[in-house]
Amino acid sequence: MSRRSGEQAAASRPPRGIPEETRDRLITAAARQFNRFGFHGTDSNSIAKEAGYAAGTFYKHFRNKREVFLVVYERWLAAEWKEVDDELSQVKNAEKTARRIVALVIRFHTEWSGLRASLMELVFSDPEVRKFFRRQRRRQLDHIMELRSRLRLPLQTSEEDAIFMCMTERVFDAIGQGEIQSLGLDQHVVIESIVERLHALLE
Repeated sequence: MSRRSGEQAAASRPPRGIPEETRDRLITAAARQFNRFGFHGTDSNSIAKEAGYAAGTFYKHFRNKREVFLVVYERWLAAEWKEVDDELSQVKNAEKTARRIVALVIRFHTEWSGLRASLMELVFSDPEVRKFFRRQRRRQLDHIMELRSRLRLPLQTSEEDAIFMCMTERVFDAIGQGEIQSLGLDQHVVIESIVERLHALLE
């Protein structure tokens, strides 16, 4: 190997000795792996390899594959809600805001459809994931209540919020995973229906 190629290889290697950066790279790699291959099609070795580390590095940061999956899901959810919050922080036209929020959530559910599919499978089959998922659900409902208060939106019961949240999330997954199209339905009509419902909540 020439000196120049050796320098290039060294430059391309991930940073060493900074645990936070190593952990972050592992999480990012895990997210890509879970999304492409699913939870059961991914292992700790493939995650470490994609991040640029030796296999053993994974276990310096995570107990097992499930633990990193839950971190990935929590980050995904936080990123989605941040974008929603950013839109809601500058509402000038409720209809346009509703349309942008629906579009961005569809984007999240489409780009990460593999991750979402694995999540739903694990919620059904893994008690620890199911417990974690339901805690996140509770946080989402609490966050919706906070948004209602901050934006001075009409009050609804938690039950009404839960119905809307679960219903729209299922539809977003159906869009992201191609289910709406495979049923021969007009996706535009489905999206417009969600926009109308969200628009009504924002006014």
